[in-house]
Amino acid sequence: MRLRVEFTTEPFDLDETPAHALVAREVVEAAELDAVDVGPFGNTAEGSADAVLTAVGALLRETLAAGATRISFQVNVVGEGDR
Repeated sequence: MRLRVEFTTEPFDLDETPAHALVAREVVEAAELDAVDVGPFGNTAEGSADAVLTAVGALLRETLAAGATRISFQVNVVGEGDR
């Protein structure tokens, strides 16, 4: 099974990238994911279920430790036609 996760970390800071956002980027870029898209207001990553779920666990632990006060996730199963 393949999954796609969309996530954001808060609080937002439009003047300077918060530490928790930098950590989130590092986590998803280091994970064994097939596709990663990091943007200013939302991020998307896709891969095997194991890789995505492992990355989500790391995102929660590491971004909270880096100062995130809210983390929002949406996880979808990706079918062959959804790519």
